[in-house]
Amino acid sequence: MQIAVPSEIHANEKRVALIPDSVKKLTHAGLDVMVESGLGVQAGFADSDYTDAGATISNDRAALLGSGGIVLRVQKPTLEEVAQLKKGTLHISYLDPYNETELVDALAAQGVTAISMEMIPRTTRAQKMDALSSQANLAGYAMVLLGASKLNRILPMMMTPAGTLSPARVFVIGAGVAGLQAIATAKRMGAKVEAFDTRSVVAEQVQSVGGKFIEIDLGETGQTKDGYANALSPEQIELQQQGMKDVISKSDIVITTAQLFGRPAPLIVNGDMVAAMKPGSVIVDMAVGTGGNVEGSVVDETVDVNGVSIIGVSNLPSEMATDASQMYSSNLFNLVTEFWNEEEKSFNLNMEDDILQACVITHDGALVNETIKSIRS
Repeated sequence: MQIAVPSEIHANEKRVALIPDSVKKLTHAGLDVMVESGLGVQAGFADSDYTDAGATISNDRAALLGSGGIVLRVQKPTLEEVAQLKKGTLHISYLDPYNETELVDALAAQGVTAISMEMIPRTTRAQKMDALSSQANLAGYAMVLLGASKLNRILPMMMTPAGTLSPARVFVIGAGVAGLQAIATAKRMGAKVEAFDTRSVVAEQVQSVGGKFIEIDLGETGQTKDGYANALSPEQIELQQQGMKDVISKSDIVITTAQLFGRPAPLIVNGDMVAAMKPGSVIVDMAVGTGGNVEGSVVDETVDVNGVSIIGVSNLPSEMATDASQMYSSNLFNLVTEFWNEEEKSFNLNMEDDILQACVITHDGALVNETIKSIRS
């Protein structure tokens, strides 16, 4: 069985699906690995690193895609690339299956078994394959660095002969994986950190990483079985905005991380809230790529609104490409080896397995994922 790893072609994508260390482990497990020339350059890995690990280098992208029994990548393929895959190929990447209807249909028509990394379930057994969580960790870290680099003051308290500098105030909205990492990072850098989440059950987690949890009574909220926040009603959103406005007005950096899986991100910070912030303050909108949490945020731009900088980076993990690639590569390695049968030299596609039921989108010429099928009916 050959694993094929094409270079990423999407704008602003510096991550790679496999790093040399994972290639070495896969070849030891009996798989052949072929990577496209230049695959890892932006993540800090040379072609020689891959050949030393046991991979073969290809200069023909179309032939590479057509030769792989398993194709691993970060971003989703184009429709033209789907046509180059052979029937029966196992393709693993982010797919955005909730929104990419045409792509999913093309994968099914091509006879490709497509696994979407967004759909890996949040279970104990699947934790080592959970790319959303591994990449969100790095996104949380990156947001604090971006905010701090743009802010016109330092984060920690500093006592000097010229006087004492008070710590910067950082407000994190959303205490999922990314939010908790942002809280912990800002705290380590010396900031005074506050946080809010619609799920009051995460208050203890916020406090455990050094943040102060802001209580806002929204009534019944809760979370999904996978740990994601439930969507709020318009009335609850208004209550949330009213409760946060005072905190935001006093904050030097506001970080928003609220995303709804498979749906547009909720607007949380409106224009009035931005206007209440001090000139020189910074907002970092993690959800800018799915609609944005902040009014006025623009994908992959920094917008100035009356002296307040709104940073909208759509691919935050790519800002830390080397480490993000290491983590994503580990997620893929764990997924492949979990179902790899070394004796038969094949991927054991047991559709009764709970992990595969959740993440396999197309198989044997059809859309098979029950979650995606349900939103089409």
